[in-house]
Amino acid sequence: MWMMAAQFEIRQKNLKAARQVLGNAIGMAPKDKIFKKYIEIELQLGNFNRCQTLYEKYLEWAPANCYAWSNFAELERSLGETERARAIFELAIAQPALDMPELLWKAYIDFEIAEGEPDRTRQLYERLLDRTKHLKVWISYAMFEATSGIEEETNEIEMQDEALIEQRLLRSRGVFERAFDYFRTSAPEQKEERAMLLEEWLNMESKFGSIGDVSLVQKKLPRKVKRKRAIVTEDSTPAGYEEYYDYIFPDEVAMAPNLKILEAAYKWKKQKVDDED
Repeated sequence: MWMMAAQFEIRQKNLKAARQVLGNAIGMAPKDKIFKKYIEIELQLGNFNRCQTLYEKYLEWAPANCYAWSNFAELERSLGETERARAIFELAIAQPALDMPELLWKAYIDFEIAEGEPDRTRQLYERLLDRTKHLKVWISYAMFEATSGIEEETNEIEMQDEALIEQRLLRSRGVFERAFDYFRTSAPEQKEERAMLLEEWLNMESKFGSIGDVSLVQKKLPRKVKRKRAIVTEDSTPAGYEEYYDYIFPDEVAMAPNLKILEAAYKWKKQKVDDED
């Protein structure tokens, strides 16, 4: 109803009345679409101060709304207010609850990349990794390092500056190595994620041509095997078997003999204790 009334006033070219309707709507029955429509109108009219005020009210009402935070920051950036945009992003990621935090963090990272701030971008990735070790974050971080600064250079300079290219490679490789170590030691059950990480790492090394080292990754690649596992219903009734793929990593194969020795030693000790009893 509020939207229909505001649109009617706009068609009548009565902007003051439309603002009054939308203002009353925000005060009495705030909704996302009302804020968005009101901001859209003021943007078209170039009333940026009103837009800023509306975004502030929007976020007072919905502090978890990542859409509002991102668009508010983008508005400030479009006005050349870089520090204000950065402050808005900082306020946003400090919220105790967010509806789409991954999109907000991506928007913040993209903002710093667009501003030509590689060090700030790295700091953001590190802060994000303190919150989540998701595979996509690791890969995005590594890809950023592999391509950092390319936009500002021509292909000719890029071809000549081998030292800069090698620096990109080493930074990206460093992120991949950290990620691989995390999945290997802290999340060994996430085998598929570790395999996907290695595929991305392998592609990165190959893109760097002669200075890349695909053999570094190839020796870590897993063997993919098909297995079967039992299926049970919610009441623990057997329901047959299903096929799935498992990944056998070289380090697991290398550890297997040691595990067998430890298992045999345990059985021997247990048997000795039983005999003594």
